[in-house]
Amino acid sequence: MKSIIKKTALSLMLASCAGGAMAQTLNSGYFMDGFTYRHETNPAYMDDSYFSMPILGQFNVGFRGNFGLENFIFTHPDPTSKYELTTGFHPNISADQFLGELTDNNKLMFTMKTSIFSMGFKGFGGFNTIGLNLRMNMGLNLPYGLFEFAKRGMYGDTNYQLDDLSIRARGWAELALGHARPINENLTIGAKLKFLVGGADLEATLKDAYIDLKQNAWRIKANAEVNASLKGAYFTTDADGEVDGLEVESPGVGGFGLGLDLGATYKFTDGPLEGLKLSAAVLDLGFINWSDNAKAINDGEEFMFDGFKDIAIDDNGNGKKLEDQMDDLGDDLEKLYNVRTDGEIGSRKTMLAATLNFGAEYPLPVYDKLKFGLLSSTYIDGPFTWTEGRLSANVNPTKWFGLGVNYAISTFGSSFGMLLNFHPKGFNFFVGTDCMLSDVNTQFIPLNSNANVMMGVNFILGH
Repeated sequence: MKSIIKKTALSLMLASCAGGAMAQTLNSGYFMDGFTYRHETNPAYMDDSYFSMPILGQFNVGFRGNFGLENFIFTHPDPTSKYELTTGFHPNISADQFLGELTDNNKLMFTMKTSIFSMGFKGFGGFNTIGLNLRMNMGLNLPYGLFEFAKRGMYGDTNYQLDDLSIRARGWAELALGHARPINENLTIGAKLKFLVGGADLEATLKDAYIDLKQNAWRIKANAEVNASLKGAYFTTDADGEVDGLEVESPGVGGFGLGLDLGATYKFTDGPLEGLKLSAAVLDLGFINWSDNAKAINDGEEFMFDGFKDIAIDDNGNGKKLEDQMDDLGDDLEKLYNVRTDGEIGSRKTMLAATLNFGAEYPLPVYDKLKFGLLSSTYIDGPFTWTEGRLSANVNPTKWFGLGVNYAISTFGSSFGMLLNFHPKGFNFFVGTDCMLSDVNTQFIPLNSNANVMMGVNFILGH
């Protein structure tokens, strides 16, 4: 289990402290004319023909979350300590101070998308795209009761709910073939078919879970499940038959799947709504079927729990190193599952996380190179579902340069975004963000987990 729960959870927590937003497409570019990868937000969009610089055509990495460094890391309360920072589990950090800003479900998600190769060209009565991409998603959903128990323990309530604790990591490659075509002067439709090759899918969940104090001992009862969908993977067990690790022999392709994007745009060309353009898209409808899946479960068996007792140690005013506190937290997360396996390897199917986009844009009547847009996005992925509304202004003063600025309100709060798009004849460079990096501490570490960047270099075949 250490190779699944601990490493996945800690990598997400530490990554949130290093910065980085949950979107594998750049919503800031949805209304930007000439933005090379706009077809990834809606497959009905048609722009200039292009081909990417291999590997460097598009790189997108980021985080979204409703908790981050500012909720988890604190200035050490002892000025004589050799460490500047500590976690909220330090005994001199009050429970109200630590728990006050946490929510019922504390989410942190990481995504990365790299374009190996991409191209778009006109033909077959429309606009065609080909893309080969590597993608990765990671998610962490930690209920309030987990932090409350870890902080208060014996000094607080005697019962804590841990429903919907989820940890996930998924990686795959995709070959995407798209086509968009105008139906008439108003309506354009598009679709993209994706052939998926799975690398790995690791997921651990807790359902109907609670911790209760009985006879001076903490006991847990939960429905727990851990899945490791990875070629050649199997669980190892200790002397009591409990899962204590994951081994991989002869790793390879983990599975295959299909995905589908659908989109449409409609532009009013006369009447009182002349110039208004409406659009809609659904992205990543699909699945991956994993051939080798190792599964371990706990179907409600009650067991003793002795974790969350040494996360923060006040050793003569020196405290405990931040890395050690994080490591202890990861160890204790493993103990919450207490799963067993029958040793059998089977198949498993997982659905992609779908995205719904609805947009409306309108050019300024006295200067049609300036457009205003309103985009609604919904990311559908179980406990990691979120929604966003984004208002943007985009200007293309020349054929070779575009600038967009926008403001968004989402499940995770508000954010500013922007996009710079240089596309002179024969060349394209863009850099943008949906969540601009804002607050940092004195060590220049981001204080929240909402920030991302997307950039790329491509070659334009014509305007």
